[in-house]
Amino acid sequence: MDLFGNSITKEDNLLPYDGIVNYFGKILSLNKAHQYFIDLLTTVEWKNDEAIIYGKHIITKRKAAWYGDADYEYTYSNTTKKALPWTKELWELKLLTQTLSGTKFNSCLLNLYHNGDEGMAWHSDDEKSLGLDTVIASISLGAERKFSFKHKQTKETVSLNLESGSLLIMKGTTQTHWLHSLPKTKKVKTPRVNLTFRTIVDQQT
Repeated sequence: MDLFGNSITKEDNLLPYDGIVNYFGKILSLNKAHQYFIDLLTTVEWKNDEAIIYGKHIITKRKAAWYGDADYEYTYSNTTKKALPWTKELWELKLLTQTLSGTKFNSCLLNLYHNGDEGMAWHSDDEKSLGLDTVIASISLGAERKFSFKHKQTKETVSLNLESGSLLIMKGTTQTHWLHSLPKTKKVKTPRVNLTFRTIVDQQT
């Protein structure tokens, strides 16, 4: 449900225009979501994320990891990651996400937020390596967090709470016209793991 208590189905487009976002709600049972959360905390090769902004090298408290079908390179915030081979748990979640979304993915960017003091500023996943009008599937595990969209031109915003074990799909022209963010909050004291399944286009071309 959204922040106003309205029920949301996976057929509903959360964006009023210029993109498509579908929220499937919980796709994993409480126990299953918790088990994946614990497994990913221990099996994923987490590293503090890095960014180069205005020439300054920044190391974030938030940790990240990058996995894929091959050693794809993914560049954002002026830094490059090389994909690691899938773990058992990530492969299982990839197959489940592909079945539910009807989209094949070849990579996954993971983020670990230790508490509400860590978030993600406004941005779009519009890197050239993802292609145009890409489909991105986001699974949330752990702490429930607010997730927001903001139109690049009109500045209209849309927000919802992402539950543990839930799936959110962004597709169409969403990345072209909308920014998204994970706002910081003092209310959340526990960790959240986010998986965003993506498709890297042929890097040989």
